[in-house]
Amino acid sequence: MRKNSARSSQRSVDAAATSPTTGRRLPTLDRKLVRELCDSAAASLAIATVIAAGVAVFVMALSTLGFLNETRDAYYDRYRMADVFASLSRAPEHIAEDIAQIPGVAGVETRVVSEVTIRVPGLDEPASGRMVSLRGGATDSVQADRRRGLNAIHLVTGRLPRWDAADEVITSEAFFEANRLTLGDTIDGLLNGRLQRMRIVGVAMSPEYVFQIRSGDFLPDDRRFGIFWTSRQHLEAAFDMQGAFNDVSLRLLRGVATRPVIERLDQILEPFGGIGSYGRSDQLSARFLDDEIKQLRATGLIVPLIFLAVSAFLLNIVLARRIELQREAIATLKAFGYSGGEIAWHYLKFALVISIVGAVLGAAVGTWLAVGLCELYSQFFRFPTFEFRPSPKVIGWGAVVSVTSGSVGAVFAVSRVLRLHPAEAMRPAAPAHYRHGWLDALARGLGLTPTLTMTLRRLTRRPITTALSTFGIAFATAVLLVSNFAVDAIEFMIEFQFVTAQRQDLRVGFQHAVAASAADELQNIDGVVAVETFRAIPVRLRHSHLDHRTTILGLDNQRRLYRLLDRDGRPIRVPPNGLVLSDKLAELLEVSPGQDVTVEVLEERRQRATVPVVAIASEFSGTNAYMDRPALHRLLQEDRRVSGGFLQVDSARKQAVYDTLQETPRTAAVTIQTASLEAIRKTIRENQAMMQAFNVGFACVIALGVVYNMARITMAERERELATLRVIGFTRSEVSLMFLGELMWVTLLAIPVGWSIGWGLCYATVQAFESELYRIPLVISRRNLILAAGVTLAASLASGLVVRRSLDRLDLVEVLKNQG
Repeated sequence: MRKNSARSSQRSVDAAATSPTTGRRLPTLDRKLVRELCDSAAASLAIATVIAAGVAVFVMALSTLGFLNETRDAYYDRYRMADVFASLSRAPEHIAEDIAQIPGVAGVETRVVSEVTIRVPGLDEPASGRMVSLRGGATDSVQADRRRGLNAIHLVTGRLPRWDAADEVITSEAFFEANRLTLGDTIDGLLNGRLQRMRIVGVAMSPEYVFQIRSGDFLPDDRRFGIFWTSRQHLEAAFDMQGAFNDVSLRLLRGVATRPVIERLDQILEPFGGIGSYGRSDQLSARFLDDEIKQLRATGLIVPLIFLAVSAFLLNIVLARRIELQREAIATLKAFGYSGGEIAWHYLKFALVISIVGAVLGAAVGTWLAVGLCELYSQFFRFPTFEFRPSPKVIGWGAVVSVTSGSVGAVFAVSRVLRLHPAEAMRPAAPAHYRHGWLDALARGLGLTPTLTMTLRRLTRRPITTALSTFGIAFATAVLLVSNFAVDAIEFMIEFQFVTAQRQDLRVGFQHAVAASAADELQNIDGVVAVETFRAIPVRLRHSHLDHRTTILGLDNQRRLYRLLDRDGRPIRVPPNGLVLSDKLAELLEVSPGQDVTVEVLEERRQRATVPVVAIASEFSGTNAYMDRPALHRLLQEDRRVSGGFLQVDSARKQAVYDTLQETPRTAAVTIQTASLEAIRKTIRENQAMMQAFNVGFACVIALGVVYNMARITMAERERELATLRVIGFTRSEVSLMFLGELMWVTLLAIPVGWSIGWGLCYATVQAFESELYRIPLVISRRNLILAAGVTLAASLASGLVVRRSLDRLDLVEVLKNQG
């Protein structure tokens, strides 16, 4: 029966080795190649799957990267995204003519922009919004905005507001969808202290708000923050801005440097309360999009490198073992006239076939994943058109990278063919020289069983093979560790941000700085338990040749709700004369405690002072600076004033607090801690499960690919030895235990090595993804370590059991005769 099966299998292989076009049999070496590929189909497919995983990540990340770049650039260009932005208190409209005269300026757009508190039907908590004026005046149609203005809106549905309608607004698509609104719905807005009903007549998006997030938020909260566009005349009347503006955008001529324009613009706007101009790279939405593109680039380069390096390693050891087993066949081929180059090319084709199969699979899977990733991005980044198109160029480069890695892995093993002389190859390889060593003495002393002693002796007598196997499996453990690293990091960030450091229930921001008595008004709201006020002021910090635009938050020393922590989690006391900087801001300015920075206030009197840095606070978002509030008042030469407050509220009375704040005239924004936390967890639930499944799936591919090939190679190397043990009386269970024991020992050695490699990869990920907006903490939980080890052990055991089945089918006589 076994012989009949072998003959049937041979006929199938011979049929596969026949040219489908001519019907002729392939050359001898090509038939040999087809036969060997069929015989080792499972092992070859395992390696091809590892290659496919690397190519898939490469294609997914870089295809999406190119698509995002092209979509962003086309959107910015078609809808005239501004290059420079500036906010100010109030300037007469004729100042726009002075701005237009700045060298290099191609267009100027003045607007009225203000933060407002919004009451949304169906939402208990107060929401925040940004009101933005549309181009057009008392005699112009706002339809002109879409044709002429900068940061032009794209109308998704509905219509534009009439220029003379005070109650008509367009809302952003993300806010509209998140709150399940319909055209004609009304919302109440607190505009300059006056409650006004607004009717939604259209839905739009803008290149200025591709990524819609409120400044200071951890992740977008589309239910509680939206953008609202309305007529210029309406906002001028609501905010006492007739014939004036408080926001300006500039578009520059191609090739013009941004910095000189910003410096000149700041000079013009300084008398009018300008708080510092900034370029597109610092605009909040554009910066988030740029950071995501940067992270995609890092993913597309780092992760495939890991997979392809492992696949090259596997191809090297598989081919090396194959060449060693076929020494006599190689000698025979050389004796029949085949050159060393022809035989080497034969073995190299083995690697190339596997690489090409992996490239094809990886290109298909990577394109499918890129479509899914773009669907995920469409929930956060709003573009008029966002339909993914595969990139042939990226797919081609993926194939090149795959074939190159396969060739590199194979070339070192194949080079042995060129050095192998026929006479030498006809002889079996010289047996290794074995002798009693320290392990034998240790085994006798500990009374180890013969099976365990033989297993450990084999591992120690072949240190290079053991080390290579250990590192191969260690990479699988490392990838598993990295795949779950994001979960640990996000949980740590949430715990740090919302539990340990910032303990407030609400953060209230005022339209303008007000007298300190406002704290009493907040404290007197029914349901408010505690209030800690703050003073916020926009500044530019300078140290040496470096500068950074940020906000100084003036805090009281006695604080329970909003705490600053050092890297060890200990509270930082803000001293009466000095600055506390976030760790990222200190890094950007290259400053450490004890050094001085120059503080340039960007509003009102524009004071300048030199202030020492006294401490560094550990934070994972933003670039913030902090100061003792009385010291900040002295720097600003003002009486006690506050910009807002942190509130702790009675959970049973929170609705009453929300209602009161929505009707308080000076309130500009209300941030609810629990709502922010709920939005973050909702986003993570919706998206992290898919991303984690994707990461773990690829990690399991590499684990199974490595371990299965290791088990196959070990089985091939020990087939004669295991058959001999069966002949001399060892039971099938004992032989199986010896085979699986060696694999398990190597796996146990590999796990701590994999943890170390995984830590290094996590560190590289942290460095690659770090930005001014967010930092990922390097946190690896015990659960993650155990999970990575458990999956690796399970993969090893499963692969070992699959290969171990061949022990049951061993023809002992045939094995001993063939290798005798």
